[in-house]
Amino acid sequence: MSNDATTSFYADNAAAYAARERRLPKARLDTFLTALPEGAAILELGCGGGQDSAYMMERGFDVSPTDGSIELARQAEVLLGRPVEIIRFEQLDKEEMFEGIWAEASLLHVPRALLPDVFSRILRACKPGGIFHATFKAGHAEGHDEFGRYYNYPAADLLSGMLMNAGWHDVTISERDGSGYDGKPTRWLGVTAKR
Repeated sequence: MSNDATTSFYADNAAAYAARERRLPKARLDTFLTALPEGAAILELGCGGGQDSAYMMERGFDVSPTDGSIELARQAEVLLGRPVEIIRFEQLDKEEMFEGIWAEASLLHVPRALLPDVFSRILRACKPGGIFHATFKAGHAEGHDEFGRYYNYPAADLLSGMLMNAGWHDVTISERDGSGYDGKPTRWLGVTAKR
């Protein structure tokens, strides 16, 4: 997370956020998992309440859930029955450990200026040939939502350029309409890239 208001939101609302009605992104999860070897090691960045990690674990994958919020990590631990590492994206310091890295609606809180470094850190954590998935709220300028949370709101071409400059290959970006925690209509970007 990028700023005090974003961090405070997740600290103050962790229980409600983790327990909210959330439609699991099964189609995206299944596409991601199908591209990985059976039982592959997966790093989840920003696991929130832990639902995506639980889905991947149920399918036999070796999932390492992480979150930048101590309070959300505790909520996820209750669901997952295992520790959740507390780490901020800009502190990621792992090398070639994972076949897959999953970041659903989490990297959208990284300040734009830090995204290139974060993409490079994720690349280093990924094994050669590994797959990276992330989603972002689309836009053209950084901003905050009604809860005070920071968003980087990138355009597809900006994201694509940052990823390729960081060394990612086969970068594909899809767009879809949906919503978020605030219930407002949202244009989403779905990113898939390969190391």
